[in-house]
Amino acid sequence: MGKADPNRQANIAIWEETFGSPPPAYLSVDFMARAIAHEEQCRSHGGLPDKFRRDLRRIAEGQSVAKAVGKRVRAGAHLVREWNGRTYQVEVVEGGYRLDGKTWTSLSAVAKHITGTAWSGPRFFGLKGRGGAKQ
Repeated sequence: MGKADPNRQANIAIWEETFGSPPPAYLSVDFMARAIAHEEQCRSHGGLPDKFRRDLRRIAEGQSVAKAVGKRVRAGAHLVREWNGRTYQVEVVEGGYRLDGKTWTSLSAVAKHITGTAWSGPRFFGLKGRGGAKQ
């Protein structure tokens, strides 16, 4: 067995001071350092807004994206969908959706372009449930 890594021991001590408990045994030194830096930044500048934290928790619990984030898809957001072995990333822009350098006026037009058939764009990208049921 080799010598103990002094950086690891230092990061463990800082972790315990920062979070109040020892880190999980499997964390790398690099990850610990990043997590500590993130926590310090949050404490200095504020963390995620409470609403965003709740949305992330809902997603982690397996709720649909629509239930978690509702209709708050704004310019700058990216929607990702895999279809027939290809991953498509659509950027939400003012007045439409950008895919492969082209701007589309509706998400349904993007879905039709990808699949070749008529789809509900919000449903295709997981923003709306089946059967038009409100979520």
